[in-house]
Amino acid sequence: MDNALSPLTKLSVVIPARDEEGCIVSTIEHLHLELRLHEIPHEIVVVDDGSTDRTWQLLQDATRRMPEIKPVQNSGPHGFGLAVVLGLDHASGDAIVVMMADASDDARDVVRYWEVLNEGWHAVFGSRFVKGGGVVDYPWFKLWINRCANLFLRFLFNVKLNDFTNAFKAYRRVTLDGCRPFLSPHFNLTVELPLKTIVRGYSWTVVPITWRNRRTGESKLMLKEMGSRYLFITLYCWLEKYFSRGDYRLR
Repeated sequence: MDNALSPLTKLSVVIPARDEEGCIVSTIEHLHLELRLHEIPHEIVVVDDGSTDRTWQLLQDATRRMPEIKPVQNSGPHGFGLAVVLGLDHASGDAIVVMMADASDDARDVVRYWEVLNEGWHAVFGSRFVKGGGVVDYPWFKLWINRCANLFLRFLFNVKLNDFTNAFKAYRRVTLDGCRPFLSPHFNLTVELPLKTIVRGYSWTVVPITWRNRRTGESKLMLKEMGSRYLFITLYCWLEKYFSRGDYRLR
């Protein structure tokens, strides 16, 4: 923890969305209400990543009721990582949370992230697999793959974090700026961000979070397509840790 870090003034929640007409409005309404109840200055940056349904129209309608909603259309190449980075580029807050559109993440955990970041951390990583955390309706095969992948990452980087692969994490803007350039156009960004935060020497802590499997729509994560991409970014960060001679570390 770094007590010299300045108090935060605004939270940006970045939500990538693709064909999420069944849940995007309820997700942002619930989040907006929770942040207002806790008097957290905020904006919600929702990136429509090439939706073919009514997602973009619903976001436009939502801005009339909630001016804190900031919809962005990704008109370039599509991909989860590209959508998140576009959202980061449009965010104006000095604290940033990446959140899923499908309501699998708990808005109350966003409030907790804000509070813990303000204690003086560069990043806060939520874990579903520590005391106080939990998952609901996690498909058993994906859960098994998840635990194996996270165990591998813990061993390779010698850290206690046990939930690298969950996108739902919080960062100060200075932390994310220090992790650029981002290399992952797809879901492997979920691993790149925490690994670079750790490898480059930013302070971080872990809090328990809860996760619930989506109730509408379909998951966009395709395990067969992502294996080599996860491995690529993992090895890239490992090489940076042991062979870059500290060129990218926080000074």
